[in-house]
Amino acid sequence: MQALKKILFTLVVLALFLAVVGLALPGRFEVRRSTLIHTPADKLFSYIEDPRQWKAWTVWNQRDPAMTIQYSGPEKGVGAAWSWQSKTEGSGSMTFTAIEAPRRMVYKLEFPEFNMVSTGEVTLTPEGSGIRVSWSNTGELGMNPLNRYMGLMMDRMVGPDFEAGLGNLKKLAEAR
Repeated sequence: MQALKKILFTLVVLALFLAVVGLALPGRFEVRRSTLIHTPADKLFSYIEDPRQWKAWTVWNQRDPAMTIQYSGPEKGVGAAWSWQSKTEGSGSMTFTAIEAPRRMVYKLEFPEFNMVSTGEVTLTPEGSGIRVSWSNTGELGMNPLNRYMGLMMDRMVGPDFEAGLGNLKKLAEAR
């Protein structure tokens, strides 16, 4: 009985320690990647401002060809949106919230299963003979210590997908 009390006490202390450490972790995350693409900005931006074009270069629907996608709002620009359901990639939605063609597009990304909302941005900046495309996603992690631990891994989890997507976008845009 005494050993069981010690084990229980140790588990409670460990859980409290992990919760306190979790609350001390950063309250937001950011993932950012970029690549240089050699094509005119207006042609490149056509792949970014239209959600129907995203499936041609992002990796998530390529990993799950059975993913169901629905589009809503205008075909492109502010208010254009898409949502998806996938057994392997999760379910979510993206709504374009700001457009400054052909330089910048901002979106709201929602994953209801995880009660997570973040903001993404794709920017195009002239650089030498090409266009520097930067893709970022940032979000608040709230006061849940588990979310904050997940925040530590966001760059490693999502960053490679951004890199692969930008690589696909580069191939697609430069092949035109």
